[in-house]
Order: sequence, then C-alpha cells, then structure tokens
Amino acid sequence: MTETALPRASDAHPALTADFLAWLANGPRPYADVMEAWRTSCPRLTIWEDAVADGLVRRRREGRGPLVELSDLGLEVLARLRRSSPPARP
Repeated sequence: MTETALPRASDAHPALTADFLAWLANGPRPYADVMEAWRTSCPRLTIWEDAVADGLVRRRREGRGPLVELSDLGLEVLARLRRSSPPARP
C-alpha cells in the first residue's frame, strides 16, 4: 500500500469511504445504526463491506450490544484521506 492509497477494496470510492470513516471517528456506533446508514444492496457501493474486508473497522460486544468503531488502520487511512482531500469551498 502506498502512502496515499487506500487498502484494496476501499479505493473504488475514496470520498464515500472517507465519509464513512469520519462518521465512525466520532465514536463507536451501534451495529444496527451502522447497518441502517451504510449497508446497501447496490454492488457498486459496498462501503461497509469494503471497510470490513480491508480491516478499517472492528466490531466489538459491549453490554448494550455490538458496536462498530474504527480500527487503528481505519484511523490511519482517515488521516491520509483528510490530508489528500482538497480544501472545502465556502
């Protein structure tokens, strides 16, 4: 993996992957919320599935149920995506 490249599967939609990772960067989310917001049946928009396959997120159990959070690799990739993104226009 090069300095600016995403892992294998996630490089198809870097902007959506960045949005997904930024959404999770605010803190762990309940698995059900992640599935409601990010799972799709569209074979061209596999953001959740790609993030799991690439190790960008991890699932863990907690008393209130399963949670999804960024992995260390996910944090690293998000930081690289933020550095390589053009600045937002006002």
